[in-house]
Amino acid sequence: MQDWEIAEAAEDQMKPIQQLADELGLQGNELIPYGNRLAKVDYQKVLARLQNAPTAKYIDVTAITPTPLGEGKTTTTIGLVEGLGKLGKRVCGAIRQPSSGPTFNIKGSAAGGGLAQCVPLTPISIRLTGDIDCVTNAHNLAMVALTSRMQHERNYDDARLAKSNLKRLDIDPNRVQIGWAIDFCAQALRKIRIGLGGKMDGFEMDSGFQMTVASEVMAILAVARDLKDLRERIARMVVGYSHSGREVTTADLGVDGAMTAWLIDAINPNLVQTLEGQPVFIHAGPFANIAIGQSSIIADRLGTKLADYHVTESGFAADIGYEKFWNLKCRMSGLRPDAVVIVATIRALKMHGGGPAVKAGMPLDPAYTSENVGLVEKGCENLAAHIEIVRKSGVRPIVCVNEFKTDTEAEIRTVRRTAEIQGARAVTSAHWLKGGAGAAELAQAVIETCRQKNDFHFLYDLTMPLRQRIELIAREVYGADGVTYTDSALAKAKALEAESLGTRLGTCMAKTQQSLSHDPQLKGRPRGWTLPINDILVYKGAGFVVPVAGEIKLMPGTGSDPAFHRIDVDVNTGKVKGLF
Repeated sequence: MQDWEIAEAAEDQMKPIQQLADELGLQGNELIPYGNRLAKVDYQKVLARLQNAPTAKYIDVTAITPTPLGEGKTTTTIGLVEGLGKLGKRVCGAIRQPSSGPTFNIKGSAAGGGLAQCVPLTPISIRLTGDIDCVTNAHNLAMVALTSRMQHERNYDDARLAKSNLKRLDIDPNRVQIGWAIDFCAQALRKIRIGLGGKMDGFEMDSGFQMTVASEVMAILAVARDLKDLRERIARMVVGYSHSGREVTTADLGVDGAMTAWLIDAINPNLVQTLEGQPVFIHAGPFANIAIGQSSIIADRLGTKLADYHVTESGFAADIGYEKFWNLKCRMSGLRPDAVVIVATIRALKMHGGGPAVKAGMPLDPAYTSENVGLVEKGCENLAAHIEIVRKSGVRPIVCVNEFKTDTEAEIRTVRRTAEIQGARAVTSAHWLKGGAGAAELAQAVIETCRQKNDFHFLYDLTMPLRQRIELIAREVYGADGVTYTDSALAKAKALEAESLGTRLGTCMAKTQQSLSHDPQLKGRPRGWTLPINDILVYKGAGFVVPVAGEIKLMPGTGSDPAFHRIDVDVNTGKVKGLF
């Protein structure tokens, strides 16, 4: 059965949302139902009531460098939640909201798979409770305010501006810092020209679109601790610069309050359930290669107060998702992990060992479905690098081999041996096929690891200058020999250091997820390379600087055989089919 068929078959056995809330320990009007299967949770009421409650064991799930097919990190997250539930633990999970970009393109939804997925699949994959729509509208409202202000300043003199209670911001059209947002992979909108027509048709200039999940507004939703914090962060967003070089913020445009108004419902996490009835929060959806790549801090604060074990997921691999969890999210949330799981597949290890190219939508080469211990052994260099990354944070990781039916005992033994040599524990898990029962070994390993003390600590202190911090991440996390800068990126770095911004804001690297390096073609564990920084973005509202390594686009493209070709609706039942 396909994922959507499994999910559809299970929906009749789903717990009513009120029952799920009762079992989670929610009280009174803390639940905000969206029908009988979905709800939001009033985080303020819950956290106020439970402020003195014990904090749950906190587990992060990350992965090795993935193939274009993904290695089942979300599936493993949900499988672990189900596995802990099978062992009688009070458990909660947190994952990001699926973006319509990958859902309707190549990668599919992000609600897990097989018997380790969240339901109801269709609303989770399409719109949910509207959070991404709200982020999109808040982001685009900032652009409406910016472009209309530029038009009015061009057409009005100072006296007429004053009558409208406006002051001249003198925005430089060549230094506008944001574009428009849409939640699809629309490469045709990467670069556009707006304001065409007459003087009443807007300010003519170059512009473009980015994916909503790459928006700073989405990053703010992910890192905000509460509504007050979110409101203040929105006001600090830098949308452009004046001709004299002064920052222009959403507060300068007078749009910060209205943007926040779009987000007052979106700030409450969404509550869904696994196929086996455990609670999972879905909240925020930033990608990890171009953003912070984490579900929200608010969701994790809720989960760690409502359960005894809380499992959260970081986007893509440990060099990107876990590094940002480690040095950004944990710093902002105040939470510290008790265990870290690194997801690996034999398939991905074979690719990193020199196997044939893996392409989404294309059949796998036989090398991936027949035993080849040599490829796995060579590919374990990539696994070793990710183990080292997690261990640098002071945590001994658990390597979870996400099992496929074509994996052999000899190949799995190779992974176990590598993990042990590198100071990690390795287990196998068949959660996709068997749900929580298949994740028993993983769940037990997590419980045992959570009983042990670790030495979690950050890679850098915020007093470290920006360029030193970038160099440290490049060498210690990615394995680079050093860092180079374009002239413009170097000028920005020096300016940020001169203003001390580089020591007040975190560092959120933008880098390909397809390699430990900046080059997607370099598999395994690349050596003898230098990290090129081509640009530096400033997300003052979110609270970090974004060095852009290599060629990273904030708007991915749609492939030639996208998922939407197979998604349809049964006109007799109204049910969506074909999601995966």
